[in-house]
Amino acid sequence: MTPGLYVVGTPIGNLEDLSPRAVQTLSGVEAILTEDTRHTRILLDRFGIKTPTVSCHKFNEASRVEGVVQRIKAGAAVALVTDSGMPAISDPGSRMVAACRRAGVAVTAVPGPTAVTTAVALSGFGGNGFVFAGFAPRKSGAMRRLLGELAECPVPVVLYESPYRVLKLLGEITVVLGDRPVCMARELTKKFEETRVGTALELIEAYKGRTVKGEIVVVVAPRVDRHEPEC
Repeated sequence: MTPGLYVVGTPIGNLEDLSPRAVQTLSGVEAILTEDTRHTRILLDRFGIKTPTVSCHKFNEASRVEGVVQRIKAGAAVALVTDSGMPAISDPGSRMVAACRRAGVAVTAVPGPTAVTTAVALSGFGGNGFVFAGFAPRKSGAMRRLLGELAECPVPVVLYESPYRVLKLLGEITVVLGDRPVCMARELTKKFEETRVGTALELIEAYKGRTVKGEIVVVVAPRVDRHEPEC
């Protein structure tokens, strides 16, 4: 393969979503940088990919950069993946990509699924773009400030949240944004995929007392009485 860094999207749930091009790339590179080697090995074994893996997560990415850059400059092709979805989208990878670009080595994307676009498509709120705000802040004050800053957006706002804090986020949405529609999507592409649309208060009632599993995507509908972008 041509030397360079290959940023490869991997399934967000259903392993069958790995593209033929991604299989070819992961099979052809010399090494795969991965957030969790054990997790990625499950995917690789499913497709008979024997390429060695190297851990590259948020705690050691900085220390990996120089060695990877030098390896590519010496003629290697290296892939970068995360546990699911596209690297560098609320996941490790940005530092590695930026370092490779500064060093003048080739960076190529092999696109794959992302929870962001999947949830927007399922919400029915999209069509004219969206704002992705990543993981919601943990503290109530910071969460309310963020929601306040995004309140006037004429496009949907997408947030990631853990199952342990999602009811808190929905509560803050109720306080700051009122009763506008919200889509809550979880376990996307998996056996127990679930998507619900309602006001934040309705979703709180629906999930109160339930054990919710899996990373959750929350899509907040835009203000319908605004026409000019303010975000």
